[in-house]
Amino acid sequence: MQERSAGRQADLVVDDEETAPGYTVRAVERVCSILNLLQASVDGVSLADVAAATDLPKSSAFRYLWTLEAHRYVERDPDSAMYRLGLGFVGMQSRQLEVLRQRAQPWLEKLRDDLKETTNLGVLDGDAVIYLDIVESRRSVRLAARRGDRDPLHSTALGKAIAAHLPESRVREILDRTGMARLTPNTIDHIDDYLAELAKVRRLGYALDNGENEVDGRCLAVPILHARIPAALSLSAPAGRFPLQDVERVAHALTEAAASITAAGATD
Repeated sequence: MQERSAGRQADLVVDDEETAPGYTVRAVERVCSILNLLQASVDGVSLADVAAATDLPKSSAFRYLWTLEAHRYVERDPDSAMYRLGLGFVGMQSRQLEVLRQRAQPWLEKLRDDLKETTNLGVLDGDAVIYLDIVESRRSVRLAARRGDRDPLHSTALGKAIAAHLPESRVREILDRTGMARLTPNTIDHIDDYLAELAKVRRLGYALDNGENEVDGRCLAVPILHARIPAALSLSAPAGRFPLQDVERVAHALTEAAASITAAGATD
């Protein structure tokens, strides 16, 4: 009996060692390295970047990326061949995101038809704004991102509308990690100026990107309050077609749409 008991104890020791904090799987570590690399990037990373970060040949790195892309954790831009996090990376929030997208889509389409410009639904994903849905203007010249694109928090109307309703400590942490790159001469690149801008957003109820993310672009966004995920609606257009005198009219239309989306969520 003693020998059998000792044997069982030995088995338990082996199991404990396998689940100890130091026990890792190399393939899983590489996947985590790839996802961390993509999470830290706004513009995307190349296959060479991934290979270097994981100490893998490009052919092996490509297989990892291909598998992650097949499961929507990674997206590859067909034009630049750069890799970004996909919507599947949001993980446990994916169902909530899909519900929000479905609820917002008819309002995005109505706003596009009424205002004749591109409308967007953005959410906070990590340290950046990700475009969850986009309804493009029917005009031949338009300002539009692509679904799944990521933009900085500090230079976009969507980012400001979302950040204005986050704790200041979280905003500071995000901007400490990402920095505040000066993308145009109008970009706010100092934290104190940005926090003052967020106070203005809270006072007005909307955020304006006045050539801060793209020189010739103008974008207005309003938050979707009380959503489970930090989110906002926006309208974007070439600055020449979206004069400042139209800001109040556009803000009113987006605010009404955001309120309707919030009300629909309260009845779910």
